[in-house]
Amino acid sequence: MKKNIQEFKKFIARGNVIDLAVGVIIGGAFSSIVTSLVDNILTPLLGLVLGGVDFSNLSIKFRDTEIFYGAFFQSIIDFLIVAFCIFVIIKFINKIANIKKKEEEKVLQKKSDEVLLLEQIRDLLKEKKEEK
Repeated sequence: MKKNIQEFKKFIARGNVIDLAVGVIIGGAFSSIVTSLVDNILTPLLGLVLGGVDFSNLSIKFRDTEIFYGAFFQSIIDFLIVAFCIFVIIKFINKIANIKKKEEEKVLQKKSDEVLLLEQIRDLLKEKKEEK
């Protein structure tokens, strides 16, 4: 039993599990932001463009059952809007990350190959001088 507890501690302490937990928590918080964006901003704007059409009330009555196919269509539209918002946000985040990465590469590449070679020669000459 003690061995199982130690294995479990190792499993939890690994970065992957903690990263996953943080990702799930942040994903939940991010989900509420995207849902608010869709519900409060994009859906009303889409309603203006479509003339206030609301699919959620569309239905077909079949015997004693009413099938709300409009709610299904509305869910598909909401999903597409959310997916597009996430796509745009991720693309924006990646663009910012690439800009930072390019800036870091520029800082690292400031010294030309000739300068690096001259620095190596200088260091070798210092080493030889110290040996004498």
